[in-house]
Amino acid sequence: MSIKVDLEAILGVNSVSCQQPMARHTSFGVGGAADYFVLPRDYNQIMQVITYCNHHGIRWYVMGKGTNLLVSDRGLRGVVIAIGENLGEIRVAGTAITAQAGAALPRVSAIAKANSLAGLEFASGIPGSVGGAVAMNAGAYGGEMKQVLRRVLALSPAGEFVTFTLEQMALGYRTSVFQGNGHTILEAELELQAGDRELIQEKINEYSRRRREKQPLDKASAGSTFKRPPGHYAGQLIESCNLRGVRLGGAAVSEKHCGFIINENQATAQDIYRLIRKVQAEVREQHNVDLQPEVKIWGEFDD
Repeated sequence: MSIKVDLEAILGVNSVSCQQPMARHTSFGVGGAADYFVLPRDYNQIMQVITYCNHHGIRWYVMGKGTNLLVSDRGLRGVVIAIGENLGEIRVAGTAITAQAGAALPRVSAIAKANSLAGLEFASGIPGSVGGAVAMNAGAYGGEMKQVLRRVLALSPAGEFVTFTLEQMALGYRTSVFQGNGHTILEAELELQAGDRELIQEKINEYSRRRREKQPLDKASAGSTFKRPPGHYAGQLIESCNLRGVRLGGAAVSEKHCGFIINENQATAQDIYRLIRKVQAEVREQHNVDLQPEVKIWGEFDD
């Protein structure tokens, strides 16, 4: 069995690569090679790849823009299905926007503004894809996907197309049903409100200013490293443990915002992972609070 040949038969020669460095596809800029890296162009191709992998017992991963992802230096065994701009179509109908999972969230926000649709301003600076934003119920500045989502089309692990209503998505703080049910998000329908374009732009400008002031946007990171623990703020807990600026290898706790772990100087994925674990251990010891990573961690690491 030639996996590469089989995948090329499904996707085309130019959509399959072997030993693809994941450092090229993650905002941390780290990660070893994936055995197979594929770029499907439509929903049917995604379904065929997943069905093929399931049939042959091959592990598969689905990723968007890699902005919330830490991949091991040892890489990934199996097939990485990258849902990107090939599946980035955005359609507007009245106050509704339907966006494919690979669409960049800031682009959807910009299109909403161009059509004088309010409600997605919070997403203007979130660098991920629509699929990733739905899966983690992404949010910022008091807004979250839960407030605008109406319907999601997904592909089940068995290769069946399934539609989820808002209630069925079980959206909570940085979580959804998609984090545990193995479904692949294909597209999302958002319901916005008619608004004033200038006021929408003012809100976007204000959020952008606040991000520039408080976040290390000039450093490679995956956004907020940890979820906000109940009753606390992760950054404040980390700072109170005197961890601001602490380094392990090339990874560091951001001086600008302690809730961000950054690739300061050619960090390895293991550097970043070790620093995540160090921060968790210190916060647990000093505050008896368990910080949960907001970043997805793929592959094998040494504890």
